[in-house]
Amino acid sequence: MSFTPLFFFRQISPGRPSSTMKNLPLYFLRSPPSLRLPLLAANPFFSHLSYFLTISLLGFGALKLTKTRTSSSPNDLNIFFTSVSAVSVSSMSVVEMEVFSNFQLIIITTLMFLGGEVFVSAVGFQLSRWFQQLNEKNRTDSIRAIEMESGTSSSTTATVDELSISKSCLKLLGRMIIGYLLATNILGSCLIFIYIVMVPHAKQVLESKGINFLTFSTFSTVSTFTNCGFIPTNENMIAFKNNSGLLLILISQILLGGCLYPVGLWLAIMAAAKLTGKKEWRYILKNYSEMGYSHLLSGLRCGFLAVTAVGFIILQLIIFCSLEWNNSAGIWDGLNPYQKFMGSLFQVTNSRHTGESVVDISVISPAILVVFVVMMYLPPYTTFLPMRNKEITSRSHGKDKRQHLVELFTFSQLSYLAIFIILICITEKEKLRDDPLNFTVLNITLEVISAYGNVGFSSGYSCKRQVKVDRSCKDAWYGFAGRWSAKGKFILILVMIFGRMKTFTMHTGQAWKLS
Repeated sequence: MSFTPLFFFRQISPGRPSSTMKNLPLYFLRSPPSLRLPLLAANPFFSHLSYFLTISLLGFGALKLTKTRTSSSPNDLNIFFTSVSAVSVSSMSVVEMEVFSNFQLIIITTLMFLGGEVFVSAVGFQLSRWFQQLNEKNRTDSIRAIEMESGTSSSTTATVDELSISKSCLKLLGRMIIGYLLATNILGSCLIFIYIVMVPHAKQVLESKGINFLTFSTFSTVSTFTNCGFIPTNENMIAFKNNSGLLLILISQILLGGCLYPVGLWLAIMAAAKLTGKKEWRYILKNYSEMGYSHLLSGLRCGFLAVTAVGFIILQLIIFCSLEWNNSAGIWDGLNPYQKFMGSLFQVTNSRHTGESVVDISVISPAILVVFVVMMYLPPYTTFLPMRNKEITSRSHGKDKRQHLVELFTFSQLSYLAIFIILICITEKEKLRDDPLNFTVLNITLEVISAYGNVGFSSGYSCKRQVKVDRSCKDAWYGFAGRWSAKGKFILILVMIFGRMKTFTMHTGQAWKLS
């Protein structure tokens, strides 16, 4: 593997720069300068990039060497696109999912799990602990030598004791992260499997498509928890829109693995503190910033994050229900009010970062699409936090001047997205002219923002909307990007990778003032 584990020491918090020493663990700050140099020399951006590209290439090779369910196999570009989409947890599709065999679905499940934010951060945290253990003796000896020379031997013991407490807390936190990751995925898979076995309609759908129950349960759980959005069926979750129980299970997975992951982790640690009575758990919650884990937030921030996330869902639900409750295209045909409500709740919950769908996106109101575009653009931990300005000010002190200048004079996230949309409009200019009802700027924008947000929503493509009728055209259950040229698909691959790495460029373009 081409990346160095040292990059994990500089954990990146969503929407937060990582250049200050405050983002590093306590034991790193107290380590000798000779040990800090290799850590600071590691470039986290290129380390993450090399990791995702390496896993994508390995996934491409595995999918390429295995057989599909059908006689016709996807071309190399589409296979690589699918691999990148799974690793970047974007779920942008250019191939029908039912083309893949059971073994290939397991490969895609593995790719999604390895690319998920919780797994990547868990591995990083464990590697940082491992490196700390290897250097603990040298670090302790250095502290003792320095403080004994300065005649402060009494504080040496206190410092070493503090490091010992920190080490114990880091060990417990590492176990909690792994336990949270495994528990949510295993429990979710079991619940979905039991639901499928007990509910005739869900069971019938999978049997008619020849999809293994256990594979579907595991695939759907991992995909939903990582906020990827792939589902083994061609039509995603449309076939299960009347299975409200299944939708409710997936909604919980979306939130626990996505925008409410810090809240879930904080509650799990709080529960462990009350059940075990260990003081280390409360030490972790009190000294969350010293733990060096970017997803561990303060209780106050978690509270504001939960309120913000729920507020976004309620706002979208009100708009969606008011405009789509009696949709003329018949997206709710055969459903009772409760099933329509659960379907609407599932749809708007997916708009942030998952992208699973129980309706055809292309037939809903353009106003809803604009709302979805805004929701997909927002970072996962977007929070209404009144103290945010003070927090930003305190973080800005001590920032490396060179890095600060780079952040100032690079483009903003929105500027890059505008450039990507323009480039795709150029590569698809002939289709924009000849097929204007399918190839609209809004549909292209939706696809690009969805790829950037690693969501997976797509307007799809309909042969019925063609102005110049192509008799050979056949509707297929894959995303709108499946009809793009090779150049357009390649640009979207870059967008997915850029979106997966957006943490590193979230605060760029600060020199541009629009007022």
